[in-house]
Amino acid sequence: MDGERFNLRKPNELKVKKGYQIEISNRFAALENLSDNEDTNRAGENYKENNKTSAKNSLGLHELKQHKPRFDQECLGFLDQRKGAKMQWVQDPSQSNVDNLHNVRREDSPHFRDKKKEYLKAKIEELETNSKIKNIKDLCRGINDFKKGYQPRTNG
Repeated sequence: MDGERFNLRKPNELKVKKGYQIEISNRFAALENLSDNEDTNRAGENYKENNKTSAKNSLGLHELKQHKPRFDQECLGFLDQRKGAKMQWVQDPSQSNVDNLHNVRREDSPHFRDKKKEYLKAKIEELETNSKIKNIKDLCRGINDFKKGYQPRTNG
């Protein structure tokens, strides 16, 4: 549960706020029945777990942003073909498997390039629209994304 992030936009909704309050009060009512000689570390862990569970039940988890929206199911199919051809080549490095791998790559690469071009074209059109309607915040965010380029994710 340590890596989970909760959806913090939901507490503003009255129904969600009330649900969280009821959930947390029920969980802490159960903690009051514990004996006085219980270890304080254990009580602290119970408190922490009750908070997490209540938040998860009422707020839900924050959904991570998809980093490559241009990468769709069709791309996954091409990628699976490519992986299969490479596995055949690794298991049996014959000339026919090498040729098959090269053919699969030759067929797949233009598809990936075209998807990227479509995506970039749509992003540029979005920037133009934001510029025309004077939506400066989204315009600057989009320009900065282009300037940064690809930023690999780090697990830290």
